[in-house]
Amino acid sequence: MKLFTIARRNIRRNARRTALTTTAIAVGVVALLLFGQFVITTVLGFQTNTVRRTGHLSVFHAGYFDFGAGNPGAYSIADYQSVMRLIQDDSVLGALADVITPTVTLYGIAANAQIDATKTFVGSGVVPADRARMGRWNEYHLEPAHPDSGLSDGDISRGVVGVGLARVLGLCHDLAVPRCPAPPVTTATGADAPAAVTNVSELSRRETGTPAPGGARLDLLAATAGGAPNVVNFVVTRADPQGVKELDDAYLAMHFALAQELLYGRGAHEAVAIVLQLHRTEDLARAKARLTGLLAAHHLDLEVRDFGELVPFYGQVIGLFGAIFSFVATIMAIIVLFSVINTMSMSVMERTNEIGTVRALGLRRRDVRRQFLLEGALLGVIGATAGIVLAVLCSILVNRAGLHWMPPGQSAPVPLRLSAAGIVPLIGGVWTGLVIMSTLAALLPASRAARMPVVDSLRHV
Repeated sequence: MKLFTIARRNIRRNARRTALTTTAIAVGVVALLLFGQFVITTVLGFQTNTVRRTGHLSVFHAGYFDFGAGNPGAYSIADYQSVMRLIQDDSVLGALADVITPTVTLYGIAANAQIDATKTFVGSGVVPADRARMGRWNEYHLEPAHPDSGLSDGDISRGVVGVGLARVLGLCHDLAVPRCPAPPVTTATGADAPAAVTNVSELSRRETGTPAPGGARLDLLAATAGGAPNVVNFVVTRADPQGVKELDDAYLAMHFALAQELLYGRGAHEAVAIVLQLHRTEDLARAKARLTGLLAAHHLDLEVRDFGELVPFYGQVIGLFGAIFSFVATIMAIIVLFSVINTMSMSVMERTNEIGTVRALGLRRRDVRRQFLLEGALLGVIGATAGIVLAVLCSILVNRAGLHWMPPGQSAPVPLRLSAAGIVPLIGGVWTGLVIMSTLAALLPASRAARMPVVDSLRHV
């Protein structure tokens, strides 16, 4: 207690220098906490969008992840309904999972016979009701829910395309898509139409008949699991931006039954994947281990992938922001280090006679060193605590300022909010780290003070 009282009095000797040092520490704390909250918000928001789209876990036929993109029909789950019942009836997975739904992913050509245009597409067949439930997942309460998938359980012919695909196929006017220009070149018609469009349209009429008029309609061509060409009619209800141009120019979402009809034709209708969306992301490792063990116990030739494996960009975003945060933390630590070293060095110089006096009275070197280390630690405690208070106030101001920004993977600006999720560990880590850094920064001046010869210190002018 006596050492603490002396240390507190010593840092009050030069109030201006102490204020500058603690201010530098406080600024470092504010910068780290605000940026840390921003990183947490960005990562959790990106995770929310990813989980809404892909779920937490996906079950595939073995080999699909590596080779299925070239032939999804050959890597399908035959008795997918039995697998879904197996998962739902499991006591652990049934409690952890919020949505368990089958999906179909396929690739093909979309044609608009009205303007003789074609475009390759990446199709996703989903159960509309399940997709709507997945769109409501909002564990962190950061993003507005998107339950409207644009699909209908009662009409399997209707679906959604990306804005880029709608633009290429000339659907902007029919769908009233804003800022979507019409094609600058008029495409050929009749006998001059491209062979691909003519073939797709003719095959569509032969397979499905002439569709009823009205709506933005496309003909979708894909190869079935047996290798035969297959065409279905597709009614586009709206165009949604996807945030990534490559996906936006090829995205197409349809009813699960229509995707089965297109991919499997007259054969047995299967599923390409079974998607699990959990109530909480923190249960991901537990659910994945349980699901993998369950499938192995029943000798099913299936594999399990989480959303991080399906969307590598998610891991890249986390790695990027983690590296940036580490860089900022290093800069702040260096600033605190040199600020405290400068302050404590000046204090040692000013108190040389005092150090000689207490040493002459019998104070040991380790006690002198401990005294200056305690003063450095106090500077860190005061500065870090003040920084936490300022950071909390700044966070409240930012959340109430009504700012917007465009996060990764988003197609429209969203409100900029600094999440409180994980803030307690962040505060504890930053506070502890800077206090330790302040203490270590005082070690060099403290060691120099402890090694001063007593006689030279007493006659120092």
